[in-house]
Amino acid sequence: MEEIRIPVEDQQAAMEILGRFDEHLKAIERATGVQLLLRGGEFVLRGEPHQVREGSEVLYRLKDAYRTYGSITMREVNQAIRAAKGAEKDKELVDEILLTTPRGKQVRPKTPGQKRYVDAIRRYDITFAIGPAGTGKTYLAVVMAVIWLRQRRISRIILTRPAVEAGEKLGFLPGRLEEKVDPYLRPLYDSLYDVLGVENTERYLERRIIEIAPLAYMRGRTLEDAFIILDEAQNTTPEQMKMFLTRLGFGSKAVITGDITQIDLPRGQESGLVVAQRILQGIEGISFQYLTGEDTIRHPLVMEIIRAYERAEAEKAKE
Repeated sequence: MEEIRIPVEDQQAAMEILGRFDEHLKAIERATGVQLLLRGGEFVLRGEPHQVREGSEVLYRLKDAYRTYGSITMREVNQAIRAAKGAEKDKELVDEILLTTPRGKQVRPKTPGQKRYVDAIRRYDITFAIGPAGTGKTYLAVVMAVIWLRQRRISRIILTRPAVEAGEKLGFLPGRLEEKVDPYLRPLYDSLYDVLGVENTERYLERRIIEIAPLAYMRGRTLEDAFIILDEAQNTTPEQMKMFLTRLGFGSKAVITGDITQIDLPRGQESGLVVAQRILQGIEGISFQYLTGEDTIRHPLVMEIIRAYERAEAEKAKE
């Protein structure tokens, strides 16, 4: 048996963490197996070493949540428990290096959600990744595309994105096609530059091994032996999404990424990603992966911002 003590800031914080009628305490004890007591301004945890480790991880996360929100609900408790239990799994994730960038950075899936996403890309011909900003949807898709290119499992990478704001004006912009859509495809360039380096990326673009194309230019094509990434898919119309999905040829793989909470289509226009999510579930060979704020790998404030918007949207839905 092991025992540790964790101080708590004040009585109100302790009460919020324990929950009304100790409902949070009971949930923590059931989930981790630890014995939890409050004594003299300290939480006392008793149990086997792994139980105490998980229980203390939950408490530290709840203390952070109280400092952020000023209150604790069962939702925060469940999130803290899931995160604590995933901590051991996260240690296993760091053992898998997907690739090493030209700058020497080792790219790994950093959360269980990202690991499931990467595994789905390997297994399925079409993978949808739906989730908020910063969860690695686009970056990991680019990483997997580069891996498949290096392994010669495909012969080219095609990156596409709807240029919603440009509309018909796209054709009147000066310069080459890549220059016209550059502002809309910049995040894809950034990922490529990070994974391949600027020189390799530019060489692949010149040789058409990597192709950048706005979604409108995909119509009428059949894409074989390619790894195709459709980014910002929440801004496609149902017709555009159908057109894109039916471009898939033999030997190809497609990854569709998007955030259905940030749709920029005109009011009243249904998102192609939302429709696809509704009608394509259960088709063999297609996987839907859902990333959440727990998979956010950006500044810690990004996760808090996502949670704040989620709470506001939940409150609005209740009203």
